[in-house]
Amino acid sequence: MECYAAVHDWIEFVRMPERTQRDFAGKVACFNAGCARVKHLDYDIIGNLDADITFGADYFSFLLSKFQLVPELGVAGTPFVEEFDKLEKHSYTGKNANLSHVSGGCQLFRRKCFGDIGGYVPIKGGGVDWMAVTTARMKGWQTRTFLERICYHHRKMGTANRGPVMARFRHGQEDYYVGGHPLWQVVKGLSQMRQPPLVVGGLMLILGYFWALFKRMPRPASAELISFYRAEQMNRLRAIFWRRQKSTRHSVEVQPILK
Repeated sequence: MECYAAVHDWIEFVRMPERTQRDFAGKVACFNAGCARVKHLDYDIIGNLDADITFGADYFSFLLSKFQLVPELGVAGTPFVEEFDKLEKHSYTGKNANLSHVSGGCQLFRRKCFGDIGGYVPIKGGGVDWMAVTTARMKGWQTRTFLERICYHHRKMGTANRGPVMARFRHGQEDYYVGGHPLWQVVKGLSQMRQPPLVVGGLMLILGYFWALFKRMPRPASAELISFYRAEQMNRLRAIFWRRQKSTRHSVEVQPILK
């Protein structure tokens, strides 16, 4: 980054003190240090970009155009593709995709929205990005992942200091302490067991959640936010159920005609 700052005068390199332990609150400290350096500037959009993310030349101009078109848009981003996976396997494809969530690898906020949610909350165990996006929706802002562009994540999620299997277990724990509904977690885990490579991952996702439930892991989210989040999850489950019911009824009606 220092080499880019030397070439572009609009980039300022800020070095933070060395940390003795790795946790997600460190990300918030870095972000807040950056905010402090630009607080005197007049701007409408503020963003967070992880160091292991790359994207095309028009990526930011595309996202900024969405804020211009939709005044109620508070948080925006795109799907990410991990370099180890095929394009069609990224996290936000599929007709049941949750396009209201915005991945933490690159999140752009409308400045007013970021102020309304109180900025990023320094949670050591993770869930910083999730809390910001979900709180924005609770406050009445629109949050959206736009499928027309993608960014590339150059390291498997959650594997910085653990293997991929334990990373899924850890994700299950995070799903608990951010307030996820147990029924949603079971459905989520089972949905990831449909193909052999994901069977263990789906199981670990469920086990991580219920291990955290058994241990009564402290939850950083407020009761209000947890209630809002669970209502969203149940609404999505009902929508998925009714779509499948409708599809099944249609199939039964069409089969006699095909015969």
